[in-house]
Amino acid sequence: MNPPPEPAAAAPLAATEFIDHESAEVRAFVRDAVPAAATPTEQAVALYYAVRDGIRYEVYGADLSREGLRASRVVTGGSGMCMHKSVLYAAGLRSLGIPARLVLTDVRNHLASDRLKQLLGGDVFHQHALVSIHLEGRWVKATPVFNRTLCRLYRMAPLEFDGTADSHLHPFDEQGRRQMEFLRVHGEYDDLPYDWIIADLRAWHPGLFPDDSPHFAGGSLVRDAHETTRQQGHGTAATA
Repeated sequence: MNPPPEPAAAAPLAATEFIDHESAEVRAFVRDAVPAAATPTEQAVALYYAVRDGIRYEVYGADLSREGLRASRVVTGGSGMCMHKSVLYAAGLRSLGIPARLVLTDVRNHLASDRLKQLLGGDVFHQHALVSIHLEGRWVKATPVFNRTLCRLYRMAPLEFDGTADSHLHPFDEQGRRQMEFLRVHGEYDDLPYDWIIADLRAWHPGLFPDDSPHFAGGSLVRDAHETTRQQGHGTAATA
């Protein structure tokens, strides 16, 4: 299934259906997260940590409806997976006048829980999202996805971001085991190519959709981590 073409005319500051940064919810989130009189790089970094640790990461039960994937809804819901959190981060950046685009990729996760692998149909996850940001004259990538608390449960070092270097590779966990590798970059987009994303996810991961609804199957990454720890007899578990 081929991805849609990247936009010919870039609009990395515009408000869109999903990156609705003119909404009251997004503006309030940014106002609370970003210190006054900060530089654009300082703003991007502060916002990164507000999204990474302030919005809970959860795959199970994720709302992939058009409404559920809007940045304003992510703020009010307080949780989401990579797409939700990346959409919110891009919206916050644009509200600050910082150009941002969504990056869509396929990744292999070597340490996904057994239940998540079963639902995924393996250890490859399609449509992993992150953000490309224009700072100080160049584009850098950042992934404000896996929050610190969840990383601690899964014995992963959280991804840090200083605004100057890419923050998207999670190759090893704290024990030196392979964690995630990028298999394919589909492209960078000014807004979510929604219909293609949903069709691709349903084609590759039908187990994540228990019915015709746009919600992923229910469960808990935290519960998966504890269950894996119980089965293995020590604290090793991971998430997607």
